[in-house]
Amino acid sequence: MGAIGILGTGSRVPETEVTNAELAERFGVTAEWIERKTRILSRRYAAEGETPSALALRAASHALERAGVPAGRIDFLIVTTTTGDSPLPPVSCLVQAALGARKAACFDINIGCSGFVHGLAVAHALLSARPRAYALVVGAEVWSRFTDPQDRSTAVLLADGAGAAVLGPVPEPYGILESDLIGHGDKADLLVIEAGGSGLPASHESVDARQHYLRMNGRGVTEFVLGQVPASAKELFGRAGVRPQDVAHFVPHQANGVLLGRLANDMGLENARVHTTLERFGNSGTASLPVTLDHAARAGELRDGDLLLLSGFGGGMAVGNSLVRWYGEGGS
Repeated sequence: MGAIGILGTGSRVPETEVTNAELAERFGVTAEWIERKTRILSRRYAAEGETPSALALRAASHALERAGVPAGRIDFLIVTTTTGDSPLPPVSCLVQAALGARKAACFDINIGCSGFVHGLAVAHALLSARPRAYALVVGAEVWSRFTDPQDRSTAVLLADGAGAAVLGPVPEPYGILESDLIGHGDKADLLVIEAGGSGLPASHESVDARQHYLRMNGRGVTEFVLGQVPASAKELFGRAGVRPQDVAHFVPHQANGVLLGRLANDMGLENARVHTTLERFGNSGTASLPVTLDHAARAGELRDGDLLLLSGFGGGMAVGNSLVRWYGEGGS
């Protein structure tokens, strides 16, 4: 039992569905145009009062139930988010209290849409040093409250949700095999929220200037992803001693459907099934990968021994890729 793997997954998306037709009317385009540009048909928005911690709690509860691990056994609780309930306390502490995970060390990771893969890598390292320990990693976002309703480029993409995974001991050769994490801070201006921090505190002027909304350089982000994600994956494959054609499942951050198709091709994943949920749920940032992983697991699409490539990329800018040998009980 020397390996660390995924024992169970869970997810939660809000009930409110926002269709392409609704956004098309707002921006003076057609629903078909939005679908063609993004492959998204609808997305989910949190209800009033529904927070990242509330979504994270539901996703985490599902993951714990499926893993058969009680909350009191969790040693590390990591939440990855960019849209937390408030600057303090951390979302992870709110989830810990609600779950009753009283002995868990808890902290948040804010590294944009690659956050969940970073969280898995950190949890893997922590558990490798503590045999028989368990970790809970949750990605949770409410991007609808940071999306400018006048900005077509982000409004048609971004959405809300949460996904979770429980990590613990699994038999070799299963589990997380290798991860590659890298930051590209020189590209940080591609995705920004200018105001709300200590550098530019909230004020009447910052609100009037719409500086609390996400701004994205779409072309720059696309070039970054196509340039940096395959390079990270190549490094990962080399260290792990596997070939791209050995990968059975590609579970990426749900950035944009058109981009994901190009990315899988550039990474040489011709034998891999590309898993997507963005058609129904949109791009929920760091939550989108674990939401997609959970849906694949619950649908029985991940078989014992299958090799998965989990790929996150985005704000920071940052990239995280992870190879996982799926354990038959994981996510069941």
